[in-house]
Amino acid sequence: MIQVLSSAWALLLGMGLLMIGNGLQGTILGVRGEIEGFSTLQMSFVMSAYFVGFLGGSRLAPEMIRRVGHVRVFAALASFISAVMIMYPLLTNEIAWILGRVVIGFCFSGVYVTAESWLNNAANNENRGQALSLYMIVQMTGIISAQGLVLIGDPSGYETFVIASILVSVSFAPILLSISPTPAFDTTKPMTLRELMGKSPLGCVGMFLLGGVFSAQFGMASVYGARAGLSLAEISTFVAAFYVGAVLLQYPLGWFSDRMDRRFLIMLVAITGAAGAVCGMLFGVSFPILLVSAFVIGGMSNPLYSMLIAHTNDFLEHEDMAAASGGLVFINGMGAISGPLITGWLMGDKVLGPPGFFLIIAALLAMTAVYAMYRMTQRAAIPVDETGTMSPIYPTSSPVAFEVAQEVAIEAAEEAAEAEQDTQNVA
Repeated sequence: MIQVLSSAWALLLGMGLLMIGNGLQGTILGVRGEIEGFSTLQMSFVMSAYFVGFLGGSRLAPEMIRRVGHVRVFAALASFISAVMIMYPLLTNEIAWILGRVVIGFCFSGVYVTAESWLNNAANNENRGQALSLYMIVQMTGIISAQGLVLIGDPSGYETFVIASILVSVSFAPILLSISPTPAFDTTKPMTLRELMGKSPLGCVGMFLLGGVFSAQFGMASVYGARAGLSLAEISTFVAAFYVGAVLLQYPLGWFSDRMDRRFLIMLVAITGAAGAVCGMLFGVSFPILLVSAFVIGGMSNPLYSMLIAHTNDFLEHEDMAAASGGLVFINGMGAISGPLITGWLMGDKVLGPPGFFLIIAALLAMTAVYAMYRMTQRAAIPVDETGTMSPIYPTSSPVAFEVAQEVAIEAAEEAAEAEQDTQNVA
């Protein structure tokens, strides 16, 4: 871990500041939308637009980097992010916000691709897993920290948006000034969706449904809080609870994932998350129950992302794992685009109102659990000692981090195979 910090501290510091800025603008925008009188359906289009841009950026950013290099891509995308964050309070118009969110999503995706390729270059086979884990902790810590900054300025003014813009601008200084040399960049040609679905139906279906769950959390939690009449401090605490749960429960659930039938654990985790959402829907008038509900949902859904990746890997050859990452990211992105739209419609005054936020999360997680249960009847479980290791990864990451996680899984599997072969030779 010390070696990882010494070689990549600037990158991790920059990414931490970047995640604070991204988490801050996501929360404050939902609050500002309520102040400006936007309907939940309008805000759902605004929030969904981020994932449209993010998915586009994840597919186009690698080509941009190959053509002009990491540094130029970083600088260009940073300027756009800062400009859009300043634009939000100046142009309080639904169309302007939607276009701004598409640009923000595209730029952040490109920035993540660039930074994560640098992280992979800074790590080696011995510490790549530690580097990935540390990076994921920095990501979640940044988003959690951002919720405290929500209280600094008046959401009806421009101060908070300026703070987010400054954080993003400053985040690039340690990255661009301290990290060298620029790494070579390459990505793996993705596996076709038909092939991927044939290899792991649960992985594909689960990733699509989970995309809707995560985007509802990331995009609509602050909108829910504003609609439910929570104070600004309560909204920031509510949003933070999702990510606190994600950080605290990722590793314990990962430990269980490596020691039992993953499909059974996926089913249990999804059921627990759905139960947490139902509690929030039925007893949301109590703020402590809201916090517990958010903690459970975040603590179940985020590790579920890593479990589905590991489950898919269990049915792939080593050489196919990196190729599968592009397809899984695309499937998750399509689910993420639809999540806020459905959530916004359900939260409308003529439908369910604020409880609709929890209903869609409960429904998507329940469908995941049911499908996992069904898949358990269709194919025998792989023996636990033949499954790979689950690497922690969050839905906020780009396909590059996904491929790094796949590399970690491949290396762990190869080491295990070598150790087994050495044992047999000794015997």
